[in-house]
Amino acid sequence: MSDGKDRRKYQRIDTDQVISFGPASAGQHLAVSKDVSVGGIRFEVVGCEIDLGETLRVTFNVGEETVVAVAKVVWATELDAMTTDVGMEFVEIDPAALDLLTPDEEAVGF
Repeated sequence: MSDGKDRRKYQRIDTDQVISFGPASAGQHLAVSKDVSVGGIRFEVVGCEIDLGETLRVTFNVGEETVVAVAKVVWATELDAMTTDVGMEFVEIDPAALDLLTPDEEAVGF
């Protein structure tokens, strides 16, 4: 039974931008981010297999700043035969980038 409260650990910031992701030792794939927080990022990818537990490098923008982080795939849901909704938890991210993602930061913009 749901009490209607949002149980997310971190407040999400909605976004709709092209990001890149992939293993550090291989080529990058493109995806469209849906939201980001200090804890991780959610994006949709077309035509790419994503494995749970996989660790990838992800690159995205927060305002004018480019952020490169290492993140682990914590969930992946097929939306249709070609599209997957992916949730990643940050494992390594620059502390300055975390400041940019702080919800009360008025300068955040995508």
